Amino acid sequence: MPDATLPARHGAPAATVDRAPGGVAGLPWRAGIGLKPQHFREVLATRPDIGFFEVHAENYMVDGGPFHHFLGRIRESYPLSLHGVGLSIGGDAALDEAHLDRLARLVERYEPAAFSEHLAWSSHGETFLNDLLPLPYDRPTLDRVCRHIDRVQDRLQRRMLLENPSTYVEFEASTMSEAQFLREVLQRTGCGLLLDVNNLHVSCTNHGRDALATLRDLPLEAVGEVHLAGFARDHDAAGAPLLIDSHGSPVDDAVWQLYAQVIARLGAVPTLLERDNDVPALPALLAEAGRADAVMAARAEPRRCGPYWGGA
Repeated sequence: MPDATLPARHGAPAATVDRAPGGVAGLPWRAGIGLKPQHFREVLATRPDIGFFEVHAENYMVDGGPFHHFLGRIRESYPLSLHGVGLSIGGDAALDEAHLDRLARLVERYEPAAFSEHLAWSSHGETFLNDLLPLPYDRPTLDRVCRHIDRVQDRLQRRMLLENPSTYVEFEASTMSEAQFLREVLQRTGCGLLLDVNNLHVSCTNHGRDALATLRDLPLEAVGEVHLAGFARDHDAAGAPLLIDSHGSPVDDAVWQLYAQVIARLGAVPTLLERDNDVPALPALLAEAGRADAVMAARAEPRRCGPYWGGA
């Protein structure tokens, strides 16, 4: 598959991207950051050397306005990762087709290099919750999640990436591990995996599991993007450590160490530095992205990941 180069604008560095099957541009094997409104003008003025930007789809599900004005200009020079937070992939009900239609129009408008969503649910009937809630890992849930992913990929006419969750409770009804559940979902739907390393660390700490052992069980061959973020520390009612996926602090050293293990196994892979709360100045975000690029630089040859980059 030949590489394609997005043109540099106003002094911006050209971003080399992989051309995936069907002519869809993939994310570059570099670090990216979340694009925040307070940084719009600075990004356009300075054109930072960054691999890509990510935005939350639901923030752009309107026809016009300043968000679209700035995103359109920035998208001219940088690859874009579109991250959904409201599809409720694990919900009991059928997907919200109106929401899916708005998402499809957004994908058509910006042609993002990647689209991802969460293994979680966030709505019930007419009630919409500002949270990403966990699922039991059993056969009925597996069938439902696969139906929903099939519908999303059919409507968008592209593969999506499914993100592993951060969880604080587990269900007695579960009949398989999270890694087994994810592997079956990916095998049945052909979607890829968004590996959130912070979520992996948070969940394993909260449930007393070994993060490296869990990492070995995950379908890493399907990873199309990695997320890194910060967490908050708390304790549960028994006094045990409880980590909260807060996205409000720098990436913890334990997560960096786990990320290094991921890169040792995969090589360079598109890596997003997430920061959604207490967002710092742009240079601080770029510095964290630079640290991820440095980790990847030790493994210069990227590995194409099976179900996301390759065939069905």
